[in-house]
Amino acid sequence: MIRSLLAAAAVSVAAIPPAIAEPLKFAVTDIEGLEALQQEFGAFEAKLEELTGYEVDLFPVSSRTAAVEALKQDKVDLVLTGPAEYVVIKELTDAVIVTAWQRPNYFAQIVTLSDGPIKSVQDLKGKTVTFGSVGSTSQHLGPAQVLADFGLAYNTDYQPQIISRNLAVEALIRGDVQAVGMNEGHLSRIREAFPDTAFTVVARGRDLPNDILVARSDMDQEAVAAVKAAFVDHSVELMQAVLTGEDNQKFKGGFFLTQVDDSEYDYVRSMYATIGVDTSDFVGN
Repeated sequence: MIRSLLAAAAVSVAAIPPAIAEPLKFAVTDIEGLEALQQEFGAFEAKLEELTGYEVDLFPVSSRTAAVEALKQDKVDLVLTGPAEYVVIKELTDAVIVTAWQRPNYFAQIVTLSDGPIKSVQDLKGKTVTFGSVGSTSQHLGPAQVLADFGLAYNTDYQPQIISRNLAVEALIRGDVQAVGMNEGHLSRIREAFPDTAFTVVARGRDLPNDILVARSDMDQEAVAAVKAAFVDHSVELMQAVLTGEDNQKFKGGFFLTQVDDSEYDYVRSMYATIGVDTSDFVGN
């Protein structure tokens, strides 16, 4: 009788659903405020809960640095971030890769005026090249690396300036600067905004490493495994949920990749070296 009661108790404990455990806190480094986070990821939150059995709470962070502190203090479990942010977060927190979020046509490029004097990358020697948001993978680090890959040293062979993208394009049209670094999506929007101006890409980089979902290093391993399994077994459902967010359209046509190695982000680490900084802190902090 006692043996049977103990067995029943063991079964009862094992059957406790994960939903009654502590909620998994999910943050995104480039979205500020709970309302915006809910608009973009509310459907994803609900779908991940359904697929894993764990309660998931959206956790807003005010900055990349705030995300690092939240990971260190065990206030957040999962963080979705860009490749430039990932390499710093990895160094500062030893976060664990869960899955990569692919962004199709995600590459850096150098844009000039079609009827301007710049016809090749080498023509940019001694000229001014502008970059967008400081520390951005596709607006700053990536374009600088593209120029480096073509043999132009940052802040030596050309003069880099950090200027917001629209202002930079206006300066390009006036002739105040000679090139602007950006990604493919930015160029599409610029061509719409300036329909009377012809732009030319003089250099394109390789596809940039993907955005990445990380877990804090000491997160419960069963929970990590459950989240990973959801991306493996239900990727279509999860992507449909992600794409309900307007800003998340950048992931349209992409895939969740679960076989990801940290070394795939060494290209991003080389970008930091190109602009003369290390990965112990975010660029611009």
